Amino acid sequence: MILLDKLKEAATSVIPVMLLVLLLHCTVAPIGQDFARFMVGGILLILGLGIFLLGAETGIVPMGQRAGSALAQRRSLPLLLCAGMMTGFFITVAEPDVHVLAQQVALANPAQSIAVLVALIAIGVGIFVAVALARVVFQISLRLLLAGFYGLIFVLAAFAGPDFLGVAFDAGGATTGPMTVPFILALGIGVAAVRAGRNRDDSFGLIGIASIGPVLAVLLLGIMGSGHQAAPEASQEAAAVSLLAHFWGHVPHIIAETAMALAPLAGLFIVFRLFLLRNMTTYRLIRTCMGLIYTFIGLVIFFTGVKAGFIPAGTSLGAVLASHDSAWIAIFTAFALGALAVFAEPAVWVLTKQVEDVSGGAVKSRVLLVFLCAGVALAVALAIVRLSLGFSIWYLLLPGYGLAFLLTLFCPPMFTAIAFDSGGVASGPMASTFILAFTLGAASRFGSGGGMDAFGVIALIAMTPLVAIQLLGVLYARAAAKRGGGNARC
Repeated sequence: MILLDKLKEAATSVIPVMLLVLLLHCTVAPIGQDFARFMVGGILLILGLGIFLLGAETGIVPMGQRAGSALAQRRSLPLLLCAGMMTGFFITVAEPDVHVLAQQVALANPAQSIAVLVALIAIGVGIFVAVALARVVFQISLRLLLAGFYGLIFVLAAFAGPDFLGVAFDAGGATTGPMTVPFILALGIGVAAVRAGRNRDDSFGLIGIASIGPVLAVLLLGIMGSGHQAAPEASQEAAAVSLLAHFWGHVPHIIAETAMALAPLAGLFIVFRLFLLRNMTTYRLIRTCMGLIYTFIGLVIFFTGVKAGFIPAGTSLGAVLASHDSAWIAIFTAFALGALAVFAEPAVWVLTKQVEDVSGGAVKSRVLLVFLCAGVALAVALAIVRLSLGFSIWYLLLPGYGLAFLLTLFCPPMFTAIAFDSGGVASGPMASTFILAFTLGAASRFGSGGGMDAFGVIALIAMTPLVAIQLLGVLYARAAAKRGGGNARC
């Protein structure tokens, strides 16, 4: 049964983190009543994510594939770009990772509107989906495009408020979540499949370009000077409130938020049905509608688990560990969380298998998995080190992206495209929920920016694959050259 497979996939991502928190709660970091809420939240997270993935696979992704093929066959560039922009916007509005990020930004900075932040991120994605589709049509060099836009990012970052630097780069990672990635990739693959004279590099790079838009949008918000207000001290809820009452209290608001997020997406599907997919069978239409219903139910359950269980527990755990005399306990925990999160992320396993297939078996999936686990674990640990020592995130982002772009000079173009696509793969549900909440809690003890110092951890997680995959690409190219272009084993 498909639902059981999706629940198993979600459980693989969530249960390792739950076991680590159980170990910490019983030893060095008791978190009180937040622990029971965390465990219930974990169960809801698994259930909600499983139902959500079922809905995406049943209705949303097939619609994206058919719409992408239909748009490409029309061979109308204005229609393609407008549809790509609208799709990028509406699908991002419905992306759960984006809403989780925006909610946590609002917790640290109550002056920041969640709706404004989500809208800006969605606008950025929409514009850059159109840019990515135009690149495929006009065969523009991905390296030049990435270099130019990232150059613009770092110029704008020099003028943006420091509070928005980490949030901006986090937005780029959070955008590429379980809703956005499959739908936008389906559009891109459909366009690349019908373009004459295509090469297989055109199938990659779409997500890498689309994730630039949110970074630029949030940096512009920072330049315009959105207000900052220190987060209020968390009030202690009465212990007499039952678990059921605690979680149920969040449900009405979450239902309203989810309905507002999915309504534009449903409207987009109606437009596709009326103007692009007129020959869609009744069976396909019913499956699409059922997919939207599953998506809605899954998101409501997912957000309930996140808001009522995972975020409060993650914040408490980070604060408790950061209160110890030695910061190494928090750093070691962060390292373990990073390794577990990426190792248990289903999308990472898909990515590693994809790279193995593309390289003809020269780059083994297990080798790439080790690189990614070590890199992401180091990224989360460095985020806590940064909080404990109080230095700017620039000291991590600049060398990391500098190395990533240096590697583009030596790495095969296809590996560069895969690397920038995969930047958001490692930053899955665990990164945008529990790990970010953990760093927010640590920032309340270590940081000096009222909680805004915590942002940037998703950016560091998303930066790791840029280096790891391109390093393996360089190794692959050298091994292939030594064997006269054959399949070398790395």
